[in-house]
Amino acid sequence: MAQLGSAPDWGSGGRRFKSCRPDVPAQRIFTVPNALSALRLVGAPVFYWFVITKQDGIAIILLVVAGASDYLDGKIARRFNQYSRVGALLDPLADRFYILATLIGLSFRNIIPWWLAAILIARDLLLAFTLPVLRRLGYGPLPVSFLGKTATFSLLYSFPILLLGQGSSMIAKYAHPIGWAFAIWGVALYLVTGFHYLLQVQGLRANASD
Repeated sequence: MAQLGSAPDWGSGGRRFKSCRPDVPAQRIFTVPNALSALRLVGAPVFYWFVITKQDGIAIILLVVAGASDYLDGKIARRFNQYSRVGALLDPLADRFYILATLIGLSFRNIIPWWLAAILIARDLLLAFTLPVLRRLGYGPLPVSFLGKTATFSLLYSFPILLLGQGSSMIAKYAHPIGWAFAIWGVALYLVTGFHYLLQVQGLRANASD
């Protein structure tokens, strides 16, 4: 495991990261994991519309399906060796769009405060500025860590529970604190992994200047 601030090792011989695995076919596009990620990406604005129009039942179903597809695309890619460069980019992009759509939608509904949404969006924007730096160094986007996936899962699971927490029913009474527990944990991990990512980029810059 790469130490904080050091350049991670992706593949034998210190090869620079070009895809999620060194032996992945460069142009592999039409795979089941990529199709699931693409559907999740397309579903993000649809989910946003259901949230702002207060069709919470359908919105919750879409979130559950999105979370399941996020789990399945990684599982299928590992089980059937369907890794690809497209998938390495598409999967986290779909996650970010879903998180963005959810943050804006829940903030618009006053379910979560705007400042919380702003912190998470600012984190992603800051990391986006590292992509040109990585490109100049000859690297692709850094692979998503297990901790990063855990942060994303925590946030995606917190959102439907927070929606269930609206109202005065018995379900809402218990869903509200559980949803916030997942949300707080997810936000904390999201910020920690963002800081770790920045340290990795700095490590690569320092190695390149040696």
